[in-house]
Amino acid sequence: MSAHQPHQEKHELDDEDDAAMLDPAEAGEEIPDDEDAPMESDNDEDPSATLEEIQLQNDSVAHFDGHKDSIFCISQHPVHPEIIATGGGDDLGYIIDSTPPETPVLPASYQSNPQPQERESLKAIYKLEGHTDSLNAITFTLPKGQYVVSAGLDGRLRAWQGESTERRWKFLAEAQEVEEINWLAPCPHPSYPNTIALGANDGSVWIYTVNAADTSSPLTIVQAFYLHTESCTAGCWTPDGKLLATVSEDSSLYAWDVFGEAAAAGLAEAQGSQSVVGLTGLDERFRVDGGLYSVAVAPNGAFAAVGGREGNIRIVGLPRIGAEPSSVAGGKGTSAKSKVGGSKQAGGPKAASLSASGQAGQILASLQAGTDNVETISFSQPPLTLMAAGNVDGSITLLDTAHRFAARRNIPGAHEDDQGEQAVVKVEFVTNTRTGGWLLTSCGYDGVVRRWDARGGTAAAAKGLVGEWRGHRGGGEGGGIMGFVQGDGKYITTAGDE
Repeated sequence: MSAHQPHQEKHELDDEDDAAMLDPAEAGEEIPDDEDAPMESDNDEDPSATLEEIQLQNDSVAHFDGHKDSIFCISQHPVHPEIIATGGGDDLGYIIDSTPPETPVLPASYQSNPQPQERESLKAIYKLEGHTDSLNAITFTLPKGQYVVSAGLDGRLRAWQGESTERRWKFLAEAQEVEEINWLAPCPHPSYPNTIALGANDGSVWIYTVNAADTSSPLTIVQAFYLHTESCTAGCWTPDGKLLATVSEDSSLYAWDVFGEAAAAGLAEAQGSQSVVGLTGLDERFRVDGGLYSVAVAPNGAFAAVGGREGNIRIVGLPRIGAEPSSVAGGKGTSAKSKVGGSKQAGGPKAASLSASGQAGQILASLQAGTDNVETISFSQPPLTLMAAGNVDGSITLLDTAHRFAARRNIPGAHEDDQGEQAVVKVEFVTNTRTGGWLLTSCGYDGVVRRWDARGGTAAAAKGLVGEWRGHRGGGEGGGIMGFVQGDGKYITTAGDE
C-alpha cells in the first residue's frame, strides 16, 4: 500500500474465489479422525510463551464513534471552531459539536478496572450521506463556513448549506467531473468567498464556487487545469488566495492564476495555461524521482515548499501580487475578466505592484528531510521563520527559512511504537499568539498526538517534546491518526484510522 495515501485503497472480495469449492472427485485420500490425538500447543513446547497483555490509555476528554470505518479527513469551522466535519471509509460524513463537557468524564482506567464502562459518545448534528465510496476530503468554505463540501473516491463533490448558526444543515448540490478526488482546499481570497479547489487522480485541478442563491448552478466551475500528467496529490492556496499551488506524482509543481490577477498585473502566463510558475521533472535540478506529495506556502507568500520521495524538498519562489487600485479591484463578486479589463483602463499592468517577482519560478533551495516520503509541511507565523517537515520514516525536521533553510533540529522517531517507526501524517504550528507561535503539533500512525517546542529545548532528551496524548490504536495499518484540527491550540480533535 502506498505510504503517502493509505486511505485511497479499497479492497473488494472476489466473489468467484469465495464461491469456489472442492470437487468431491478431486479428493484423493480420506484421513480418519483420531480422537486420542491431543491438540498441539505452542505453550506446551515453549513454557516461556505467554499471552500478551495490552495496556490501553485514553487521555481524551470526549469522543465520537459514529463512523463504522476509518476516518480519513477532518475539518474545522472557521467561525465556530467547536463545529467539526469528518469523512470516512464508511462512505459517510458527520458534522458534530466537539465541545467537551463542562466537567469532562475521563475514561476509566483498564488497570484499575478490567471492564470499565465506556463514556457516552458525542452526538452528531448532521449526517452527510450520498457518496458511494470513501470520503477522503472535507472542508468548510471560507470566510464564514456557510457551506461544507465533501469529496470522495467516487469522484463526487457534494455541498451542504448551514442554517441557524451551523446547527442545521441541508443538502445543496452535487457535481462530478472526475473518477476520484484526492484533496480539497478552501480559498481565503476575500473577493471570492465560498470557493474551493480540488485535485483529482487523473492530474486535473478544478475550482468551484458554492452559491445557494444561484438556483440554476449552486456548484459553479470557475476554472479547470490539465497540465499534471499523473495524480494530483496535494494543493494549497497562497495566504491571500490569489494563487493556487499544486503538485503531482509526475514531480511537477504549478502555481495557478485562478482569478486572472497575475495576468492583470502583467505576469506572463506559462504556455497559455494560466500558470505563473511551472516546474517539472524535465528540469534535473527540480526533479524528484517518485513524485511530490506535499506542498505549503510561506506566510508572506514569497515561496512554496514541496516535498516528495526519499526526503526531498524543493523551495520555489512565487510572484507576490500587490494590492490593486480600488478602481481596478472592483467590488465584491467582480469577475476575473472584468478585473483584467479594468486594469487596462487604469493604466495597464503597471497599475498593480509586484514584489520579489524576480525570484518567481526560481529554485531557491534543495533540501533533504528524512529518508522517505515528505508527507506534511507547515510554516510558523511571523516573526518566527520556522518550517517543519514530517516524514514517513517517523522523523520531523525543523528548518530556518530566514537563514538559507538551515536545519535547526531533526527529531528521529518522533512517532514510533513497539512495531518501530511510524509515518508522520501531519504537522502544524499553533497559531495562537499567546504561545509565541513556537508550538508544533504532530500526529502519526503510532496513534499519538505530540506537542513540540520548536525553539529547541531541554525537555525529553533535548527533542523539545512538551506533551503527548494517547487514545487511538497505533500500529500503522488499521490504526493511527489520519489528521487533526486544533483551532487556537487549546483543544485538539483527531481522526482515527481505527
